[in-house]
Order: sequence, then structure tokens, then C-alpha cells
Amino acid sequence: MSDSKRYPRDLIGYGPRAPQVTWPNGAKVAISLVLNYEEGGENCILHGDAGSEAFLSDIAGAAAWPGQRHWNMESIYDYGARAGFWRLHKHFTARNLPVTIYGVATALARNPEQVAAMKAANWDIASHGLKWVEHKDMPADEERAQIQEAIRLHTEVTGTAPRGWYTGRCSENTVDLTAQTGAFDWISDTYDDDLPYWREIGARDQLVIPYTLEANDMRFATAPGWVTGQDFGQYLIDAFDVLHAEGGKMFSIGLHCRLIGRPGKLAGFLRFLDHVAQKGGAWFATRSEIADFWAAHHPHQRIERPSQMDRASFVARYGSIFEHSPWIAERAFDLELGPAHDTAVGLHNALARMFRSASREERLGVLNAHPDLAGKLAEAKRLTAESTHEQSSAGLDALTDEERANFQRQNADYVAKHGFPFIIAVRDNTKATITEAFTRRIANDTDTEFATACAQVERIAEIRLQDLLP
Repeated sequence: MSDSKRYPRDLIGYGPRAPQVTWPNGAKVAISLVLNYEEGGENCILHGDAGSEAFLSDIAGAAAWPGQRHWNMESIYDYGARAGFWRLHKHFTARNLPVTIYGVATALARNPEQVAAMKAANWDIASHGLKWVEHKDMPADEERAQIQEAIRLHTEVTGTAPRGWYTGRCSENTVDLTAQTGAFDWISDTYDDDLPYWREIGARDQLVIPYTLEANDMRFATAPGWVTGQDFGQYLIDAFDVLHAEGGKMFSIGLHCRLIGRPGKLAGFLRFLDHVAQKGGAWFATRSEIADFWAAHHPHQRIERPSQMDRASFVARYGSIFEHSPWIAERAFDLELGPAHDTAVGLHNALARMFRSASREERLGVLNAHPDLAGKLAEAKRLTAESTHEQSSAGLDALTDEERANFQRQNADYVAKHGFPFIIAVRDNTKATITEAFTRRIANDTDTEFATACAQVERIAEIRLQDLLP
């Protein structure tokens, strides 16, 4: 693929093929409560950083202080560890709610009593990286080393290796680097779906459980954001009700000890929990429980992906989609193909673009490459496998002598008038409707019929691709 352009972003996801999900106990929505534990892992010169933290606090317009401690910022983070965590722990354990912790490894190491409380509550402690710092400019080798150190320290502090990962302030390399470790049942550095999905990274099929930045208390510290606890609680209620009506979706909720741990902010969230309890239909689960469910009920199946094929394989596989016209596949290969073209609809669009942008003479060549419907090419063994199947599906390979003579006569008249054979998507038709179309279309002017025949060629290609791809 070195001589091709490839677009890496997946803009289709499940598309119209989203799986029908039946959560445990018939629940309508799987709710994942995530508590980010970052206190003690944030930017601070005490931690060897160049300056103070400036992200996600109640200090409006906060900026990093290079080379200095920011006492107020530290104090706000300290509140999350000293008071906010314990308030949340009390409410969550009282309701017996499962929680996933995104634990920054250095923060966990500085908070042993909180870690003990997490473990006593049987919470799912995932890794939130080594430090709560920005990774966007971090070289890949350095980030890879930090991931390994985060795993090591997390395991040392908690006694168990993390099953999941979320960096948050990630780089473009983070998802690949974490998957390449082979260490995680799930990773969450995406925000691109309402369901888990599998991502193929080399030979590894990595489960991704998308996270959220909108159903997230971080918006108490951003603009636009939540002003009152009721703002946040009502948003969560509305989101839950929509997902409940849809059914079979997942709802991630992001929380932070120093934010939702404040009493005025917590009140709206508690009203949301009351609403869910009253309405029912929710499965509260840790992200690892969701990962186990997904692996058991929706395991990954690899398919042949056009966007990942080399030129020779691509043309060999799809060169006959447009009858005896591999040049269309050759040109399509050079387009900006990506995951969106790994479906029948997507690849058809790429191939059809090359057909539509070709000269009239080239398109006429494609029309003339199609067999006539009387099967003369079949007698000469020159039909493509696709055409053989299509003619068989409409019974055109088993015509009576009279039917064959009639088709041959009509086709001869059609070719004499228009200069190309009569083309129709036979799998959309029967012998009777084909006969009717023959009679009707032979009367068209040639420009109209050329456009009609080209549209039928595209439809035939679409049907052929539906036999090969999702």
C-alpha cells in the first residue's frame, strides 16, 4: 500500500449494522460510572514537573506557574483526595454501585488509604497513566516507556495488574501503543460510539470501550459547562431516558473527586441515581464487566478489508465487479480509501466514482463488455463468474428456444439503435419484467438509454459487492 493514499479515521463504525445488544437481566442501558483518581498525580514541581497544574479545577482561567508551586491549585486537588473521594465512596457503597477507577499510577502510590477503600469495595481499578500530564508532544518511545512504568507501578501499588487503560490527555499514538502491549482487556481513549467495538491493531484484536467528555463533571470546570448540580443531573437524566428508549446502548459517566465530590455538585448526580432506580432498566457495571460481556457475546470477526489490501490483491479481488473492466479497480485503489470503504456501500462508492468520472468512450467500453441476455457469451465461456451467477438467478441460462430467439432479436434491435447491449440488473427482475423493460427502453433516445444503462451497471456492481462485503 506504499503507493496508495489511506485515510485512517473510522467515520462509519457500526453504521446501519449496530449489533442487537441484550444486556444482563434484560437491561436497556449499561451504565459505567467512572471515577478519575488524579489527585497526587497532576503537574506539580514536587512531582518533578516544570510547573503547576492548570487543568480541571474551580480556579477560573487557571494557568500553569512555571517553576512554582500553585498553592491554591494543590489545595483544590487535595480536597478531592481528603474529602471528595470519601463522600463519593460513602454514597456509592451505600447504593452498592460498581465503579471503575481511572487511577493515575503515581496518584495511587501517594494515596494508600483510598486504594485500600477501592479494593475493599471491589471497584475496578484501571490505569490512567503514569502521571496526569499532557502527552500530545511526547515522543512515542517515551510514551511507550511511561505506559510500561505505569503498569509496573500500578501492579506494585494495588497488587493486581490493570485490566483497562485510559490516558485522557493522550497523543495520536496512545491507542496503538496501549494495544500493542497486549496487556489490556479494554482501552478507552476514544469518544466515538455508544457501544464497545473491536479495533484491529496489527495482529491484536483490541476491545475499545469509548469514554465521554460530555456526560462528565469536568464541565463544571469548563465553558460552556455546568453551573449547578441540577444542570449536570438533568443532563444525565435526559441522556439516560433517550438511551433507555433506544435500548441496547452503553452510558459512560465521568466523575472527578475534586469536582463531583463537592456537595452542591453532587446533589444533582444523586437525583439522577434516584431517577434511574425508579425507572429501572439499567445495568450498572464496571468497564471490565462490560468487556467480559462483550467478549463473550460479541466476539470479533476479521473480514477482508479493501482499504488494507495491496494493489495486486485489490484489483484481483474487485477488478471484475465492473464487467471485464479492471481499470476501474486500478483507479479506485489510488483514492483516499479508509475504513468507510470496507463495506459494500463504501467500496461501491469508490468504484462508481471512477466509472462516473471516466470518459464516455471508456464507459461505453464497460457497457459493451457486458453480455447480452440471451447468453451467447455463455456459450463461448466468456462470462465472468458474476454474470454467470446473475443470469442463472433470473433463469436466463435455461431459456426455451423461443425465449432465446426473442431475446436475441430484441437485443439485436437494441444494439442497432443504441450501439451497446441491453443491460439490466437481472437479480432485481424476473424474465417477465426484463421482457417489459426491453420493449420500453428500446424506444428511448440513445443519450437517455446510455444514462439508464450506466445506472444499471452501477446497480449490478452494488449487488456483486453485497455478496462479498458487509
